[in-house]
Formats: sequence, structure tokens, C-alpha cells
Amino acid sequence: MSSWSKSVKYAFIGKITLRNQFAYVADFIIRSLFLLLILYIFLQLWQTTFHGEGTETIAGFSFKQIMWYLVITEAMILACPSLCSRIEEEVKSGDIVFKFVRPVSFVVFHYVEYMSEAAIRFVVNATIGGILGLIIIGPPAFGFGLVWLPIVVWFGFTVNFMLNMVLALCSFWVEETRGLEFVYNKFLFTIGGMLMPLELFPDVLQRVGYWLPFQAIVYIPAKTAVAFDANKLAGALTTQLIWVLFIGVIVSMVYRKGVKKLNVNGG
Repeated sequence: MSSWSKSVKYAFIGKITLRNQFAYVADFIIRSLFLLLILYIFLQLWQTTFHGEGTETIAGFSFKQIMWYLVITEAMILACPSLCSRIEEEVKSGDIVFKFVRPVSFVVFHYVEYMSEAAIRFVVNATIGGILGLIIIGPPAFGFGLVWLPIVVWFGFTVNFMLNMVLALCSFWVEETRGLEFVYNKFLFTIGGMLMPLELFPDVLQRVGYWLPFQAIVYIPAKTAVAFDANKLAGALTTQLIWVLFIGVIVSMVYRKGVKKLNVNGG
């Protein structure tokens, strides 16, 4: 099969996924209202923190930068579908067999679906969060960070997909992977920089965070937007790309071994 034919098939898969997601935009908007509650809580917490510190900046971030940082990280996290749940159900029901016989890559098929779904969810979340931010926080000073935001967000979603795919493929052996996903998300929320920039962590945790792939998911995109530094942009993109390639190799290895070991139930 030619590369062009494969590209057309994957594009068609993405188109179908987007169409399905557009059919439920109203549901996404309702669920995204949860984002408003989260941002309101953080607004109160950080207002109290800055007031208590009696300073305009903390670790180089102003109150406005912190809040817009949270708008981006929360919009991204809430946009990510649960890949573990999806593949786990496919394994349990036996539907995964039909995915194997399709003339497309199993991993790439899920990647296209995942990214299409995450894209529409992120747009909805960012729109709602942005409106709230403009009303309560005021306009952001993104500068050129806004230009690069779509690229670093795309890389961030890709790294998140790769890590989730490694966990999801464990269902070929253990079937139950939601516990692994739960633990993974907790690392992402904390050392991954979702709740606050890594600069606000103690020095030891900062160094640990900079050596882990979690920073590439939401910390780099959010910081690129709110504290853009052209001198650090190449390093940030390189970090994301390295993790995409490295984890991609792990995904390929786990997938090949998993297919050999898979014992399908049901179906």
C-alpha cells in the first residue's frame, strides 16, 4: 500500500472523528463548564497567595501569567480522552481483533482518533477558559508565544498519547490498566507542571521534573505561551521531539510483544 493511500485513509479517519465530535459539541460545552469552577478556585487560591507574599511576581511569574498558564494546562488536560479505557474495552470485548485486520496501523489509527478528539475538545475548552480569563483576569500578554502555541500543544498531546499508549498496551497482559492511568495522571498533575509551573517547585523536584517526559505535555506549551523566550524555544521543541521519538520506540516494542502475547477474551 502506497504512502499516499495510507495518508488518505488516516485523513478520512480523522475527518470521521471530527464529525462525530462536532455532533457532541453541546455536551463538551456543558462538561467544559467544570473548567470554570476549577479556574475560579485557583483564582481565589492564587489571589490569596500573592496577597500573602506581598509581591507582584513569584518565581518570575505574575498573577496574570499564572492564571493564563492554568487556563492552558487545564484546557489541555480536560481535552485528553482516556486511551486506556478505550483499548482496555477493545481487549475485553474482543473487538481488538477487527482492528488488527484493518489495512491501517493499530497505533496510528488510535493516534489519529485521539488527536482529532483532543483538538476539538481543546478548542472548546480554550474558548471557554479564554472568555473567563478576559472577563476576570484581563487580556494576556502572549506575544509570539501565541504563534507557537499550536505547535507546542500538538507536540504535548503527542507525548501524552505516546505515554498513554504504553500504559494502554499493558492491557494485552493485565487487561486492567485504569489504575496505571490514575497514577500516571497524578504524576502529570504534580511533577508534570499542570497545577503550577516547575519553577515554583523546590530545587530537587525541579531537577527531577526537567528529566521526566511529563514536562513536555503541558508545562512547555503553557510556559511558551505566558513567558515566551525566543532563546529557549528551540530547546523546548527539541525536548518535546526527543520524547516523542524515544517513547515512540517504546510503544513500537511493547506493541510487537503485546500482539504476540495477547489472549483475547470474548468476541
